[in-house]
Amino acid sequence: MFTEEQIKNALEKVIHPEKKENIISLGIVQQIESDDTGITITLLKEKASDPFFSSIKSNITKAIKDTLGSDAVVKEIRVIEKSKPAEEIRAVDDNLPGVKNIIAVASGKGGVGKSTIALNLAIGLSLKGYKTGLLDADIFGPSVPVMLDVKDFRPQVKNINGKDIIAPLEKYGIKVLSIGFFVEPDSAVVWRGPMASNFLKQMLSMTDWGNLDYLIIDLPPGTSDIHLTLVQEVAVTGAIIVSTPQEVALADAVKGIAMFRNEKINVPVIGIVENMSWFTPAELPSNRYYIFGKEGCRALSEKMNVPLLGQIPLVQSIREGCDTGRPVVLDSNNPASEAFLALAEKVVEKVSERNKNIKPTERVKIN
Repeated sequence: MFTEEQIKNALEKVIHPEKKENIISLGIVQQIESDDTGITITLLKEKASDPFFSSIKSNITKAIKDTLGSDAVVKEIRVIEKSKPAEEIRAVDDNLPGVKNIIAVASGKGGVGKSTIALNLAIGLSLKGYKTGLLDADIFGPSVPVMLDVKDFRPQVKNINGKDIIAPLEKYGIKVLSIGFFVEPDSAVVWRGPMASNFLKQMLSMTDWGNLDYLIIDLPPGTSDIHLTLVQEVAVTGAIIVSTPQEVALADAVKGIAMFRNEKINVPVIGIVENMSWFTPAELPSNRYYIFGKEGCRALSEKMNVPLLGQIPLVQSIREGCDTGRPVVLDSNNPASEAFLALAEKVVEKVSERNKNIKPTERVKIN
């Protein structure tokens, strides 16, 4: 396995054809990852139609081979686009002044893949060039540490100006915090509602989120104290409801939509994501089997006047990505990755519409 410094030294030999400087000094190289399977490099493209990027990618592979030897394998070169101007996304909350959009990902019931959607969406937004964070607020069933293969990660807590500040994990281009980082993997969190709510408040207010375009919050299933605490603590830009097309799941999704639309909460529901829309076997990629029903969320979106943001297929690679700690959205050659990237684009579009047409959300005040 090669060190980041060794890889950087190799990449300094790659010169941008137009700017005549190496890609390290130009800041084009955003992230370097190296393990026993190879090297992954993330590049930042300032213009969507940069004609030089194809040759840059080829030169990267050659430079690493020439400098580090034939044992150096470039596993993947990812390209993210520079985010849109900040004025297109506006700040929504004084409690998190550096966070421009707070998106709650919720579900009426458990088992519909809400955390899978939240994680792949967050990484997808990062791959699109947006600064993104993910808060795993599923206090009693955190799954993000497993899905990122960071079960043993423990955040550092620093005292700055008399205040304890938590440094979140940074992986795959996003900042991440989960209660799972503070408890042993096999331990159950046995807390009453107020204790869980207080911990959520701490994760929101004590974490060094920095400047983010999007903070994705993975909520517990159902409607609970955690949901109410969230809308009291921060002004949530919008909510996304995740469901399968099955009638049982859709019935609970309706309750989730109703909760955010309650006049005392009044958080815009920017859309529904249908997960496990159809099963596609790897050996028959053109076949679709509608195991949980067909177009259930589309019908619900029309009935409730909520946009359908995307339909995610039930494929083995999504499950494998979550189990191995490398979410499928990172696999540029996988159709499931395309579905999540399309979802990220749709979320950006709908949040932009929401910010232009609806006044900023206000935190819920309890008298």
